[in-house]
Amino acid sequence: MIDRLLPAVDRAFSTIDRESWFVALATVVLVVSLGAAAVAATDGTDDREATVDEWTPDVEGVEDAEPPEEPGVATVGGEEFDSVQAAVDAAEPGDTVVLEGRFDERVTIETADVTIEGANGAESALIDGGGEDIVVHVAAANVTMSDLWVRDSGPDRGNEDAGLLVNGSESTLSELRITDVTYGVWIGEAEDVTVEESTIVGREDVSESERGNGIHLDRADGAELRDNRIATARDGIYFSWSEGVVAEGNAMWDLRYGVHYMYSDDNRLEGNVAFDNDVGFALMVSSNLTVANNTAVRNDGPSGQGILIKDVDDSVVRDNAVVGNGNGLYVYNAHRNEIVDNLVLENDVGIQFTAGSSDELVVGNSFVANGQSAYAPTTAQIHWNDSERGNYWSDARAVDLDGDGTSETRHQPAGAVEGVIHDRPQAAVFAESPAFDAVRMAESSFPVLESPGVVDHRPLADSPHDNWRDYYATHDH
Repeated sequence: MIDRLLPAVDRAFSTIDRESWFVALATVVLVVSLGAAAVAATDGTDDREATVDEWTPDVEGVEDAEPPEEPGVATVGGEEFDSVQAAVDAAEPGDTVVLEGRFDERVTIETADVTIEGANGAESALIDGGGEDIVVHVAAANVTMSDLWVRDSGPDRGNEDAGLLVNGSESTLSELRITDVTYGVWIGEAEDVTVEESTIVGREDVSESERGNGIHLDRADGAELRDNRIATARDGIYFSWSEGVVAEGNAMWDLRYGVHYMYSDDNRLEGNVAFDNDVGFALMVSSNLTVANNTAVRNDGPSGQGILIKDVDDSVVRDNAVVGNGNGLYVYNAHRNEIVDNLVLENDVGIQFTAGSSDELVVGNSFVANGQSAYAPTTAQIHWNDSERGNYWSDARAVDLDGDGTSETRHQPAGAVEGVIHDRPQAAVFAESPAFDAVRMAESSFPVLESPGVVDHRPLADSPHDNWRDYYATHDH
């Protein structure tokens, strides 16, 4: 057996230093003595025949409907106007302005506690900005806008050209259709604003770098963003210096980042879907975030991350499905976070740890059928857990002799082999060779071989995500 393995080891490790070569050789000798424990272990192979390439979330299309073309009529207090602005100016606090038809104008709402709504849904009333400036500026508090189509803002990102600019606290935007805009909704220095059940679509003929964000939060504490659909913008939801925000049930695609946090603490992101973006959820320079029950699928652009955790501290990332991305989870200079109970399925790399990330709790996750389970460019070992529960690795050789659900042997998903392959992609041809396989087995089975990388002390024998195979068929969210 040794005679057969030595040439493979020699070829595989010819590009690394002599000391590492001797470690590899020693590993092969040790593997020969593995004996019965190796027989008792699972074979460590992934279910790679299935694929999530064709998986589609249950999201309605956002194709343009037919806008109304008849001249607009705005009604308030029994009086009719041919201008939204005139009707709003005539309204008193507590009044409702009902719109029907098409209005070619830009509107500023300066009366608090008014409602502006379409007569028969969003397709019955259109406010068209004519490609200039901000279409609707909500400058008063407690304004409600619902069942309207807002279209065609100016093109200037520096001027905050948006479908709706909201500076009025406690305002509500509901069931709106916002299209052909630079920014969809910009909420600036206003608290407790709600945006719900709305569709926001930017301009397809504008490059991504010149687009604005679907929903842009600038010092917008306490906002609630629920059940919106956002596409063809720069970032779907962008946070800047905004705290106490709940974003729930939103679907975001064809974007740079589905969600992008910057300098925004104490926020909750739950039950959202981000797919076909560069990055699904970009968590940056923030703390005390709760990111739970979200789905990131096929985010594989130039950056290609499902969930990016960069300069983020004291946060919880749990119960998310991270499927078919470039990197499933990318953890960069992050500290004291809990990354628990996530499904990480069929990504190019399941999880990458880098830039000094430390004190992370990584337990209860299922790493299934990823091209590479984990990668950590480090000269030391990263010990994710020394508790009673680790993670499930579909390529691990779990040895659960006492039937308690965890393996008696540790698993090193990112070790010497993964480092060689990452640094020298040409070595990938040896990834499944007996020599490389021997190194992996020894790293997990013999703690005396302390090669750099990630160590899971108590890998799970079975996946806690019984439904992970459902992702190989179209299913709903």
